[in-house]
Amino acid sequence: MRIRKTAVIAAASSLALLTGCGAADMTKQASPFANAQGAKTVTLSVQSWVGAQSNVAVAQYILEHELGYRVDTVQVDEVPAWDALSQGRVDALLEDWGHPEQEQRYVKDKKTIAAGGGLGVTGHIGWFVPTYLAKQHPDITNWKNLNKYADLFRTPESGNKGQLMDGSPSYVTNDKALVKNLKLDYQVVFAGSEAAQITQMKQFAKEKKPFLTYWYSPQWLFKKVPMTEVKLPPYKEGCDADPEKVACAYPHTPLQKYLNADFAKKGGKAAAFLKKFRWTTEDQNEVSLMIADKKMTPEDAAKKWVDSHESTWRKWLS
Repeated sequence: MRIRKTAVIAAASSLALLTGCGAADMTKQASPFANAQGAKTVTLSVQSWVGAQSNVAVAQYILEHELGYRVDTVQVDEVPAWDALSQGRVDALLEDWGHPEQEQRYVKDKKTIAAGGGLGVTGHIGWFVPTYLAKQHPDITNWKNLNKYADLFRTPESGNKGQLMDGSPSYVTNDKALVKNLKLDYQVVFAGSEAAQITQMKQFAKEKKPFLTYWYSPQWLFKKVPMTEVKLPPYKEGCDADPEKVACAYPHTPLQKYLNADFAKKGGKAAAFLKKFRWTTEDQNEVSLMIADKKMTPEDAAKKWVDSHESTWRKWLS
Protein backbone atom coordinates (compact mmCIF):
# COMPACT_ATOMS: atom_id res chain seq x y z
CA MET A 1 0.00 0.00 0.00
CA ARG A 2 1.49 3.25 -0.97
CA ILE A 3 1.93 5.58 1.61
CA ARG A 4 0.77 9.04 1.37
CA LYS A 5 -2.08 11.46 1.92
CA THR A 6 -1.87 15.24 1.14
CA ALA A 7 -4.45 17.87 0.29
CA VAL A 8 -5.59 19.18 -3.05
CA ILE A 9 -3.52 22.07 -4.15
CA ALA A 10 -4.37 24.49 -6.85
CA ALA A 11 -4.71 23.21 -10.38
CA ALA A 12 -3.40 24.67 -13.59
CA SER A 13 -3.39 23.38 -17.11
CA SER A 14 0.35 22.78 -16.88
CA LEU A 15 1.71 20.42 -14.25
CA ALA A 16 3.90 21.95 -11.57
CA LEU A 17 6.36 20.08 -9.40
CA LEU A 18 4.69 20.50 -6.03
CA THR A 19 6.07 19.27 -2.75
CA GLY A 20 4.06 20.99 -0.04
CA CYS A 21 1.35 19.40 2.01
CA GLY A 22 -1.77 20.66 3.69
CA ALA A 23 -4.96 19.61 5.37
CA ALA A 24 -7.75 21.06 3.27
CA ASP A 25 -10.79 18.93 2.45
CA MET A 26 -10.07 18.30 -1.19
CA THR A 27 -13.42 16.79 -1.97
CA LYS A 28 -14.88 20.29 -1.59
CA GLN A 29 -12.58 21.62 -4.28
CA ALA A 30 -12.55 20.86 -7.96
CA SER A 31 -10.90 21.68 -11.20
CA PRO A 32 -12.59 24.53 -13.06
CA PHE A 33 -12.90 22.12 -15.99
CA ALA A 34 -14.22 19.05 -14.14
CA ASN A 35 -17.50 17.86 -15.64
CA ALA A 36 -17.59 20.83 -18.01
CA GLN A 37 -20.63 20.15 -20.16
CA GLY A 38 -19.78 19.64 -23.81
CA ALA A 39 -16.15 20.65 -23.40
CA LYS A 40 -13.37 18.40 -24.58
CA THR A 41 -11.53 18.38 -21.29
CA VAL A 42 -9.92 15.86 -18.94
CA THR A 43 -9.05 16.37 -15.28
CA LEU A 44 -6.22 14.25 -13.88
CA SER A 45 -5.36 13.68 -10.24
CA VAL A 46 -1.68 14.09 -9.46
CA GLN A 47 0.10 13.05 -6.27
CA SER A 48 2.99 14.95 -4.73
CA TRP A 49 5.78 12.49 -5.54
CA VAL A 50 7.67 12.93 -8.76
CA GLY A 51 6.93 9.50 -10.25
CA ALA A 52 3.21 10.24 -10.19
CA GLN A 53 3.90 13.65 -11.70
CA SER A 54 5.80 11.97 -14.53
CA ASN A 55 2.81 9.78 -15.40
CA VAL A 56 0.52 12.79 -15.53
CA ALA A 57 2.99 14.95 -17.47
CA VAL A 58 3.27 12.42 -20.29
CA ALA A 59 -0.45 11.61 -20.32
CA GLN A 60 -1.28 15.31 -20.36
CA TYR A 61 1.15 16.04 -23.20
CA ILE A 62 -0.30 13.29 -25.40
CA LEU A 63 -3.90 14.17 -24.57
CA GLU A 64 -3.26 17.80 -25.53
CA HIS A 65 -0.94 17.41 -28.52
CA GLU A 66 -2.22 14.19 -30.09
CA LEU A 67 -5.89 14.04 -29.09
CA GLY A 68 -6.77 17.73 -28.80
CA TYR A 69 -8.04 17.76 -25.22
CA ARG A 70 -7.67 20.52 -22.69
CA VAL A 71 -6.16 18.95 -19.56
CA ASP A 72 -6.43 20.19 -16.01
CA THR A 73 -4.51 18.70 -13.09
CA VAL A 74 -5.46 18.69 -9.43
CA GLN A 75 -2.97 17.72 -6.74
CA VAL A 76 -4.65 15.39 -4.30
CA ASP A 77 -3.25 12.65 -2.13
CA GLU A 78 -4.19 9.01 -2.26
CA VAL A 79 -7.18 8.48 0.02
CA PRO A 80 -8.95 11.80 -0.73
CA ALA A 81 -8.27 11.15 -4.43
CA TRP A 82 -10.69 8.23 -4.31
CA ASP A 83 -13.43 10.49 -2.95
CA ALA A 84 -12.77 13.11 -5.64
CA LEU A 85 -12.70 10.43 -8.33
CA SER A 86 -15.96 8.91 -7.12
CA GLN A 87 -17.66 12.31 -7.20
CA GLY A 88 -16.41 13.11 -10.70
CA ARG A 89 -14.26 16.00 -9.51
CA VAL A 90 -11.37 14.32 -11.27
CA ASP A 91 -11.57 11.87 -14.17
CA ALA A 92 -8.57 9.64 -13.59
CA LEU A 93 -5.94 8.59 -11.07
CA LEU A 94 -2.85 7.15 -12.76
CA GLU A 95 -0.83 5.74 -9.87
CA ASP A 96 -2.47 3.97 -6.94
CA TRP A 97 -0.39 1.90 -4.55
CA GLY A 98 -3.20 -0.26 -3.23
CA HIS A 99 -6.20 0.82 -1.16
CA PRO A 100 -8.43 -2.24 -0.68
CA GLU A 101 -10.94 -0.44 1.53
CA GLN A 102 -11.56 2.28 -1.06
CA GLU A 103 -11.59 -0.26 -3.87
CA GLN A 104 -14.27 -2.28 -2.09
CA ARG A 105 -16.38 0.82 -1.39
CA TYR A 106 -16.17 2.61 -4.72
CA VAL A 107 -15.35 -0.05 -7.33
CA LYS A 108 -17.24 -3.08 -6.02
CA ASP A 109 -20.05 -1.63 -3.92
CA LYS A 110 -20.94 1.83 -5.23
CA LYS A 111 -19.53 1.22 -8.73
CA THR A 112 -18.67 4.91 -9.05
CA ILE A 113 -15.04 4.14 -9.92
CA ALA A 114 -13.79 1.75 -12.59
CA ALA A 115 -10.48 -0.07 -12.72
CA GLY A 116 -8.26 1.44 -15.42
CA GLY A 117 -5.69 -1.35 -15.67
CA GLY A 118 -2.10 -1.65 -14.55
CA LEU A 119 0.38 1.18 -14.97
CA GLY A 120 3.11 -1.31 -15.84
CA VAL A 121 5.21 -0.34 -12.85
CA THR A 122 5.63 -2.33 -9.62
CA GLY A 123 6.09 -0.26 -6.48
CA HIS A 124 7.96 -1.26 -3.37
CA ILE A 125 8.62 0.52 -0.08
CA GLY A 126 11.39 -0.40 2.28
CA TRP A 127 14.16 0.77 4.56
CA PHE A 128 17.44 1.67 2.91
CA VAL A 129 20.97 2.61 3.83
CA PRO A 130 23.51 4.13 1.42
CA THR A 131 25.48 1.44 -0.35
CA TYR A 132 28.78 2.90 0.86
CA LEU A 133 27.63 2.20 4.42
CA ALA A 134 26.47 -1.32 3.56
CA LYS A 135 29.93 -2.06 2.17
CA GLN A 136 31.54 -0.88 5.42
CA HIS A 137 29.12 -2.87 7.60
CA PRO A 138 27.59 -5.73 5.55
CA ASP A 139 25.44 -7.00 8.44
CA ILE A 140 23.68 -3.63 8.74
CA THR A 141 21.32 -4.73 5.97
CA ASN A 142 19.53 -7.14 8.32
CA TRP A 143 17.01 -5.55 10.68
CA LYS A 144 18.18 -7.83 13.51
CA ASN A 145 21.46 -5.91 13.59
CA LEU A 146 20.07 -2.38 13.47
CA ASN A 147 20.19 -1.83 17.25
CA LYS A 148 23.90 -2.60 17.11
CA TYR A 149 24.34 0.44 14.84
CA ALA A 150 21.76 2.81 16.36
CA ASP A 151 24.45 5.21 17.57
CA LEU A 152 25.60 5.71 13.97
CA PHE A 153 22.23 7.16 13.05
CA ARG A 154 21.69 9.55 15.95
CA THR A 155 20.73 13.11 15.05
CA PRO A 156 19.58 16.11 17.10
CA GLU A 157 16.02 15.25 16.03
CA SER A 158 16.19 11.62 17.16
CA GLY A 159 17.78 12.30 20.56
CA ASN A 160 19.52 9.29 22.07
CA LYS A 161 18.00 6.93 19.49
CA GLY A 162 18.92 6.24 15.92
CA GLN A 163 17.04 8.21 13.27
CA LEU A 164 14.77 6.49 10.77
CA MET A 165 14.04 9.17 8.19
CA ASP A 166 10.54 9.29 6.69
CA GLY A 167 9.09 11.76 4.21
CA SER A 168 5.91 13.69 4.92
CA PRO A 169 3.93 13.10 8.11
CA SER A 170 0.90 12.88 5.83
CA TYR A 171 2.21 9.73 4.16
CA VAL A 172 0.65 6.49 5.36
CA THR A 173 3.52 4.43 6.76
CA ASN A 174 4.01 1.40 8.98
CA ASP A 175 7.34 2.63 10.32
CA LYS A 176 6.33 3.65 13.84
CA ALA A 177 4.64 0.29 14.36
CA LEU A 178 7.64 -1.54 12.91
CA VAL A 179 10.07 0.26 15.23
CA LYS A 180 7.88 -0.57 18.22
CA ASN A 181 7.03 -4.16 17.34
CA LEU A 182 10.56 -5.09 16.29
CA LYS A 183 11.88 -3.44 19.47
CA LEU A 184 14.28 -1.17 17.63
CA ASP A 185 16.13 1.67 19.33
CA TYR A 186 15.09 4.17 16.68
CA GLN A 187 12.96 7.28 16.32
CA VAL A 188 10.94 8.00 13.17
CA VAL A 189 11.76 11.55 12.05
CA PHE A 190 9.79 13.16 9.22
CA ALA A 191 11.64 15.28 6.67
CA GLY A 192 8.39 17.00 5.70
CA SER A 193 8.10 16.10 2.01
CA GLU A 194 9.69 13.99 -0.69
CA ALA A 195 11.78 16.96 -1.82
CA ALA A 196 13.05 17.67 1.71
CA GLN A 197 13.87 14.00 2.21
CA ILE A 198 15.83 13.91 -1.05
CA THR A 199 17.74 17.03 -0.05
CA GLN A 200 18.76 15.43 3.24
CA MET A 201 19.79 12.15 1.63
CA LYS A 202 21.87 13.90 -1.02
CA GLN A 203 23.62 15.95 1.66
CA PHE A 204 24.34 12.88 3.80
CA ALA A 205 25.68 11.09 0.71
CA LYS A 206 27.87 14.03 -0.27
CA GLU A 207 29.48 13.89 3.16
CA LYS A 208 29.49 10.06 3.22
CA LYS A 209 27.49 10.08 6.45
CA PRO A 210 25.36 7.15 7.66
CA PHE A 211 21.60 7.34 7.22
CA LEU A 212 18.66 4.96 7.45
CA THR A 213 15.61 5.96 5.46
CA TYR A 214 12.15 4.87 4.42
CA TRP A 215 12.25 4.94 0.63
CA TYR A 216 10.58 3.41 -2.39
CA SER A 217 10.98 2.32 -5.94
CA PRO A 218 10.57 3.30 -8.67
CA GLN A 219 12.56 6.39 -7.76
CA TRP A 220 15.11 8.30 -9.83
CA LEU A 221 17.32 9.07 -6.80
CA PHE A 222 18.75 5.54 -6.82
CA LYS A 223 20.74 6.58 -9.91
CA LYS A 224 22.33 9.44 -7.99
CA VAL A 225 22.60 7.91 -4.51
CA PRO A 226 23.01 4.11 -4.65
CA MET A 227 21.18 2.52 -1.72
CA THR A 228 20.85 -1.00 -0.33
CA GLU A 229 17.66 -2.30 1.22
CA VAL A 230 17.56 -3.45 4.82
CA LYS A 231 15.84 -6.83 5.07
CA LEU A 232 12.79 -6.70 7.32
CA PRO A 233 10.80 -9.80 8.37
CA PRO A 234 9.30 -11.25 5.17
CA TYR A 235 5.97 -9.95 3.96
CA LYS A 236 3.11 -12.44 4.10
CA GLU A 237 -0.46 -11.84 3.02
CA GLY A 238 -2.35 -10.19 5.86
CA CYS A 239 0.71 -9.41 8.01
CA ASP A 240 -0.08 -5.70 7.70
CA ALA A 241 -3.84 -6.01 8.27
CA ASP A 242 -3.67 -4.45 11.75
CA PRO A 243 -1.70 -1.17 11.51
CA GLU A 244 -0.77 -1.35 15.21
CA LYS A 245 0.67 -4.87 14.97
CA VAL A 246 2.67 -4.67 11.75
CA ALA A 247 6.02 -6.45 12.08
CA CYS A 248 6.78 -7.35 8.48
CA ALA A 249 8.22 -5.83 5.32
CA TYR A 250 6.18 -3.82 2.86
CA PRO A 251 4.75 -5.70 -0.14
CA HIS A 252 5.63 -5.36 -3.80
CA THR A 253 2.60 -3.67 -5.37
CA PRO A 254 1.70 -3.57 -9.09
CA LEU A 255 0.57 0.04 -9.45
CA GLN A 256 -2.93 0.59 -10.79
CA LYS A 257 -4.96 3.24 -12.62
CA TYR A 258 -8.56 4.13 -11.80
CA LEU A 259 -11.16 6.15 -13.69
CA ASN A 260 -14.41 7.77 -12.68
CA ALA A 261 -17.05 5.25 -13.79
CA ASP A 262 -19.00 7.69 -15.96
CA PHE A 263 -15.80 8.95 -17.57
CA ALA A 264 -14.70 5.35 -18.22
CA LYS A 265 -17.93 4.80 -20.21
CA LYS A 266 -18.37 8.20 -21.84
CA GLY A 267 -14.85 9.62 -21.95
CA GLY A 268 -14.27 8.69 -25.57
CA LYS A 269 -10.73 8.67 -26.90
CA ALA A 270 -9.34 10.15 -23.67
CA ALA A 271 -10.68 7.31 -21.54
CA ALA A 272 -9.56 4.70 -24.06
CA PHE A 273 -6.08 6.21 -24.13
CA LEU A 274 -5.73 6.34 -20.35
CA LYS A 275 -6.78 2.70 -20.05
CA LYS A 276 -4.02 1.75 -22.49
CA PHE A 277 -1.38 4.00 -20.90
CA ARG A 278 1.21 1.52 -19.66
CA TRP A 279 4.94 2.03 -19.39
CA THR A 280 7.97 0.69 -17.55
CA THR A 281 9.84 1.64 -14.40
CA GLU A 282 12.68 2.79 -16.65
CA ASP A 283 10.34 5.05 -18.62
CA GLN A 284 8.98 6.65 -15.47
CA ASN A 285 12.42 7.13 -13.95
CA GLU A 286 13.67 8.70 -17.18
CA VAL A 287 11.02 11.42 -16.99
CA SER A 288 11.34 11.80 -13.22
CA LEU A 289 15.08 12.35 -13.51
CA MET A 290 14.55 15.12 -16.03
CA ILE A 291 12.00 16.84 -13.77
CA ALA A 292 13.60 16.45 -10.36
CA ASP A 293 17.31 16.35 -11.10
CA LYS A 294 17.74 18.22 -14.37
CA LYS A 295 15.08 20.77 -13.32
CA MET A 296 13.15 20.58 -16.59
CA THR A 297 9.51 21.57 -16.52
CA PRO A 298 7.16 18.56 -16.55
CA GLU A 299 5.91 19.62 -19.98
CA ASP A 300 9.44 19.82 -21.43
CA ALA A 301 10.38 16.47 -19.85
CA ALA A 302 7.23 14.89 -21.25
CA LYS A 303 7.92 16.32 -24.73
CA LYS A 304 11.47 14.96 -24.69
CA TRP A 305 10.26 11.51 -23.68
CA VAL A 306 7.41 11.54 -26.21
CA ASP A 307 9.74 12.63 -29.03
CA SER A 308 12.09 9.71 -28.39
CA HIS A 309 9.56 6.93 -27.57
CA GLU A 310 6.94 7.15 -30.30
CA SER A 311 6.85 3.40 -30.79
CA THR A 312 5.76 3.05 -27.16
CA TRP A 313 3.00 5.65 -26.91
CA ARG A 314 1.53 5.16 -30.38
CA LYS A 315 0.18 1.83 -29.12
CA TRP A 316 -1.81 3.70 -26.47
CA LEU A 317 -3.73 5.53 -29.21
CA SER A 318 -4.68 2.55 -31.34
